[in-house]
Amino acid sequence: MKLLQAKLAKYTAPQEAKAAGVYPYFRAISSEQEPEVIINGKKVLMFGSNCYSGLVSDPRIKEAAIEAIKKYGTGCAGSPFLNGTLDLHKQLEARIAEYIGKEDVMIYSTGFEVNLGVVSCLTGREDYILWDEQDHASIIEGRRLSFSQSLKYRHNDMESLEKQLQKCAPDKVKLIVTDGVFSMEGDVANLPEIVRLAKKYDAQVMVDEAHGIGVFGKGGRGTCDHYGVTDDVDLIMGTFSKSFASLGGFIATDKEITNFLRHHSRSYIFTASITPASTAAALKAIDIMEAEPERQEHLWEMTNFALDGFRNMGCEIGHTSTPIIPLFIRDDFKTFAITRDLFDEGIFVNPVVSPAVAPNDTLIRFSLMSTHTREQVETALEKVQKVFRAHNLIP
Repeated sequence: MKLLQAKLAKYTAPQEAKAAGVYPYFRAISSEQEPEVIINGKKVLMFGSNCYSGLVSDPRIKEAAIEAIKKYGTGCAGSPFLNGTLDLHKQLEARIAEYIGKEDVMIYSTGFEVNLGVVSCLTGREDYILWDEQDHASIIEGRRLSFSQSLKYRHNDMESLEKQLQKCAPDKVKLIVTDGVFSMEGDVANLPEIVRLAKKYDAQVMVDEAHGIGVFGKGGRGTCDHYGVTDDVDLIMGTFSKSFASLGGFIATDKEITNFLRHHSRSYIFTASITPASTAAALKAIDIMEAEPERQEHLWEMTNFALDGFRNMGCEIGHTSTPIIPLFIRDDFKTFAITRDLFDEGIFVNPVVSPAVAPNDTLIRFSLMSTHTREQVETALEKVQKVFRAHNLIP
């Protein structure tokens, strides 16, 4: 066996989980990602989706995507820097700028590429990136690629952030990067205090709204809108793969920053543009979210109902206050076993283990969509209670 293969052959965790009958990944879905999906011919309730708006199979969005394919074809065959910019892309950028409330917008091919391409190139060798220890992996990879000094602060701990800001040279750029809603544990960044500290120490702020858009703010505009700090946050990132029911991502900011990024951000310059279908789908999703606030209202009704249900049955759910509900298990194997048992009961949830969370923070990630019914949530609560009792996690 060659050296590389011999080295990698020592990684046997997936094989061990499969042998134990608890391997939880790559479950192939053979239907639309509705609140109920079909896997291996079996109907299960989907509580593992990130489409908080519930628009991923909306017929209006599908029709918009189909019409875009008819006009533009299936792809762009190049990056936006060269031959891959469509007038449709420009329409979406202008629409998002208006929607978010920023001067300019750039569209990337994925949300991961936004954080990778923005965080890695905005600041220089003598500058600073300050980041929450529970920031998304794409932010972590971006700061790893940056030549700037990297300062980590404790999760949502403003005293820790201030101590890190005090280490920075006053005349250098200081970029605070945080999730708006933290993707695994569902808690919300203390944006008002982050903005206050940024002003105090002459720092800039970038907020990842991947899990905030469609959930918080007027028309689903996100946590920055919710807290009224949109004008104070310098860069707002979002993804199309969640509430926008599509694929891609964006950065919303001012024209000085986008001018630089368009000519320096490698994950933008050297990646093919998002497809016409994805672009049209995201455009239509914004229109629907703005026109149908009842979707967001229902999402919060189901969220609060589920939060109360889990608390009442004795589940440990941390500090979440969002449609992302972590059910802490704190044991890798048991997390996998519970995922399997819930699936057998007809409930699809996602196991979250290291390195997505700390080894002692493993959890089941239960997430809600605006299309879930009360009856479906009630069923899920009943099944979770049954399985958790069987594993001696609750009374």
